[in-house]
Amino acid sequence: MCEHILGVQPASEDEKPRPRTSQADKWALNYTAASSSSNARASPRTPQTHRVETITSGGDDNGGSGKHQEVRQLRLGAWTSNQRSRAATLTEERREQLSAVGMRWT
Repeated sequence: MCEHILGVQPASEDEKPRPRTSQADKWALNYTAASSSSNARASPRTPQTHRVETITSGGDDNGGSGKHQEVRQLRLGAWTSNQRSRAATLTEERREQLSAVGMRWT
């Protein structure tokens, strides 16, 4: 109907929005950045404004690298602070992962 009356064409694959990133994927992305060698010490003095750049790839349905890569800035300082303040509600697995990379809880 839109095509005939309004002259509107459906969006091509390149024009369609990317799928949303799940909370688990976002947590894993931040954790990977926090556990990298340059960010391994989650110091209590890390400012909340501390940011790091990371490259993400969209991939494809077959597990390939895909063509959608982007550089993202992660607010690692804010994420680290949030993990500390939410320590009581984190799963045991996540607390252990953070402790293993040197997270200081106090």
